[in-house]
Amino acid sequence: MTFGYSSDQIRAAEKPLLDRGEPLMARAAAGLAAEIERVLATRGTTPGVVLVIAGSGDNGGDALYAGAALAEAGHDVRILTTGSRVHDAGLAAAVAAGASASARDASVDSDAFAAVLSGVDVVVDGILGIGAAPDPSLRGRARDVVEAVRPRVLMRMAGAPVVVAVDVPSGVGPDDGSVPHRLVLPALVTVTFGAVKAGLLLPPASGLAGRVHLVEIGLDLSGVEPAVVA
Repeated sequence: MTFGYSSDQIRAAEKPLLDRGEPLMARAAAGLAAEIERVLATRGTTPGVVLVIAGSGDNGGDALYAGAALAEAGHDVRILTTGSRVHDAGLAAAVAAGASASARDASVDSDAFAAVLSGVDVVVDGILGIGAAPDPSLRGRARDVVEAVRPRVLMRMAGAPVVVAVDVPSGVGPDDGSVPHRLVLPALVTVTFGAVKAGLLLPPASGLAGRVHLVEIGLDLSGVEPAVVA
């Protein structure tokens, strides 16, 4: 059996750790980077080309710090941001480690954008996490970026990039598994932190999450009734 927990349950479990200053994001990013390296090794592309698509919240921060670790390990890491804001410390760490960051306002129709996508092995979907509830639909630049990247992911041919989702695939309901809009990047692996999110166990999101890999970050959910049991 797999237990799934709601966004509110996860936040409640995180709070005492965050209040103590425990480095939850660092733990999450380390586990994410390790799983991406396993995916690259399985594909036989080491070092590989990794595209980090980072949203403006903690989900983007997890992805950016993982990108920093991957760049330090010698991978070609490219960063696309999707919001008017970005996790500044995570972005700075990634760039300092050797990642390349595209201009935030770069058009998805530009040659520069096409160059960023060229030769990518793994797309890291770090746009939206549990903060997306109750409406996880992609909007604005995030929607445009996913719309541009999605056809490459769906090519299903040798050399096509695979997706590693951060906590949940962006565009799916983390609590109820809903998919309000078709614009979701189907993941090969979803790396989720602390506990499996309930929505990952429910259709239609469960069909888009791929293999769910749990990274322990120290949450205590003993005595908490899971929202979903699958």
